[in-house]
Amino acid sequence: MPIDKAQYVATDPGACGPDAVARAFENQVAYCRDNGAPVTALVCDALRQLLDTERGGAVMRRVRRWAGPALADALPLRVAGGLHALHLAGEEPALAPIYEGLGPTHGAELIADAIERHEPYLMPWLDGPPQTNEAGRSANFAAAFLWLVDQGLPADFELMEIGSSAGINLMMRRYRYELGGVSAGPATSRMKLVPEWRGDPPPAGAFDIVDAQGCDVAPVDLTDPAQALRLKAYIWPEFTERFARMDAAIDAANSFPPEIARMRAVDFLQRQLGKPRKEGTTRVLMHSVVWQYIPAEERERITALMEDGGARATADAPLAWVSLEANRDTHRHELSVRYWPGGEEWRQLATAHPHGAWIEWSG
Repeated sequence: MPIDKAQYVATDPGACGPDAVARAFENQVAYCRDNGAPVTALVCDALRQLLDTERGGAVMRRVRRWAGPALADALPLRVAGGLHALHLAGEEPALAPIYEGLGPTHGAELIADAIERHEPYLMPWLDGPPQTNEAGRSANFAAAFLWLVDQGLPADFELMEIGSSAGINLMMRRYRYELGGVSAGPATSRMKLVPEWRGDPPPAGAFDIVDAQGCDVAPVDLTDPAQALRLKAYIWPEFTERFARMDAAIDAANSFPPEIARMRAVDFLQRQLGKPRKEGTTRVLMHSVVWQYIPAEERERITALMEDGGARATADAPLAWVSLEANRDTHRHELSVRYWPGGEEWRQLATAHPHGAWIEWSG
C-alpha cells in the first residue's frame, strides 16, 4: 500500500494481536505523513511491509508476535527510534538514502538488511516506550500559564511534571517565548521558542517558576552522551530545528540539571500534593504526550488526587492541571486546563502540533 493511501483509523488503544500490530503501523504511517514527516512515514511503512514477510530476524518476529497493545505501546516508534539511532551513530551507512530524504523505492529491503545486521543493538529498543521529550511543547505550557494568570491565579508557579523524560520542560524558566506577539521569558536565552501562531494571542502578562520537579519511570540523563543520543533518535529527522533545541537543552542540563524522581506518576503526585502549600503560589500538574502511556487505573487515581487536592485549594494557594495530549478521535493534540477553585471543568485553550511547530489558540 503506498504511503499516501495509509489511513488513520480510530481504534482501541488496548487492542492486541496481529491485526492490532498491523493497524498500529498503518496509523503511524498516516500520522507521520499528515504531520510533515515523510521520512519517518517511509520507515514505518517499510516496517509495515516486513510484517507480511519472513525478513527482519528476531526483532521483527518479536514485533509480529507482540503480546501487548501495539498502539498504546507505540510499537512502530520503538523500532523506528532504534533504526534512527543506528543512522545518527554512523553504524549503518546503507540507511543514509532514507534519512537524507531520497525516498528509495527499496526502503523495506534496506531496513530489513539493517535490522538483521544489528539485531543485538535493536532488540533492547523494543523493551520500553519512546522518549519524546521536546522543548517546543513548553510554549504551550507558557501560553497556559499566561491564561491562568489572566484568570486571577498567582503568577508564581510550582511545577509538578509527570512523564518528564529528560526534564526539558522542567527547564522552561530558562526559555524565551514569542507567542503571537506576546513575549515571555528571559530575552537573552539561547532557547527561543517561536511557534507559528494561529488565532488570537494569549493574554499578555508575566509569570515565574519558583520550583520545578518531575518524575519518570525511566528518566533520561542529558549529561550522559549515550542517553542524549537515545533521546535524539526519537526526534523525527525531518525536523532539524528540533535537533538544535535538543542541543540547547543538553547545554542547559549540563549547567544546571532538572530535578527528576524515578517514580510512578501517581506516587510522585501524591508526594508533591502532600507537601505544605505556599500562599501566593500556583501549584500545577503538567504533562505532554504521556497520558496514553499511563495505565488506566493509575490515571483514575491521578484524577482523584487532583480533585481531592482541588477541593482543598484556596484563592491564595490554587491548584491547576495543564495537559497537552492527543485526542484519539480528532487525531490532534489539545492544550487543556483545569484549576481550583473556580475552573474545575476542563477548558480547551488550543490545538497544537505535537512537537511545537504551531499553536492554534482558542482560549
